[in-house]
Amino acid sequence: MMIRCREIGAADLDAVADLLTKGFPTRSRDYWINGLRRLSARDTPGSFPRFGYMLEHDRGPVGALLLIHTARNDGGQVSIRCNLSSWYVEPAFRSYAPMLTKIAQRHEHVTYVNISPAQWTWKTIEAQGFRRYCGGLFFSLPALSRPVTGMRVEIIRQDTQAVDGLPEADVALLARHAAYRCLSLVCRAPDDRCVPFVLQSMRLKQRIAPPVMQLIYCRDVADYVACAGTIGRFLLKRGKVAVALDANGPMNDLVGIYSERARRYFKGPHCPRLADLSDSELVIYGP
Repeated sequence: MMIRCREIGAADLDAVADLLTKGFPTRSRDYWINGLRRLSARDTPGSFPRFGYMLEHDRGPVGALLLIHTARNDGGQVSIRCNLSSWYVEPAFRSYAPMLTKIAQRHEHVTYVNISPAQWTWKTIEAQGFRRYCGGLFFSLPALSRPVTGMRVEIIRQDTQAVDGLPEADVALLARHAAYRCLSLVCRAPDDRCVPFVLQSMRLKQRIAPPVMQLIYCRDVADYVACAGTIGRFLLKRGKVAVALDANGPMNDLVGIYSERARRYFKGPHCPRLADLSDSELVIYGP
């Protein structure tokens, strides 16, 4: 049986989408195709693979590991983060699966993150050297927080090129995520100080009312706490009541509940910040 592990190329996308649709029956083929198309259009740092790696047998994929590489600013220095986003190998070829993970995680200077591991994989991930940096989600009810007097919310569109009071890099991040159909916002204080946020409708396995948004990006969780009342009233007018954010326990400064069902892991030189899921699978592939 001839098996080889290689990079996924543009010519493989249809076959890889078919494979992942088979492996993740709750996801449609369009979900994978749309995400792969977004990957094909975004900048990939250095010589890192644009899509990830696949196991090939008889000229077709029998396994795939999708990757999302991003250049980030960590403490004033550029670093590389890799989101290990989706993994599937056909049962008959599972013994070859370590080939995928070994080649995908071979760079010591890269920080690898797994932000959506199934609960039954947690012990396996930890045995591979990953460390937990986020223990769960806090489901906040921001409209119950006190708003900042005079603070207003501005929506940032995908064609926005400049925002008074925001660095160019922040504007680019907000506009990029607006193009991914996220809700990009700026909370502007009366003194014109502005704070950026990215939120996204959250996909829930069960029908839960009221609708929930997920905090994809903020500079610091303390920024969300400070602006929660203003954001909550803004969202309430749009039928959104709760905002879920990364947390490691209950949050005394917000009204809500904490759930330990979601964990996030990393391996590498830079521990990710809480509430920074920018340019991750959640926005590129969707919730």
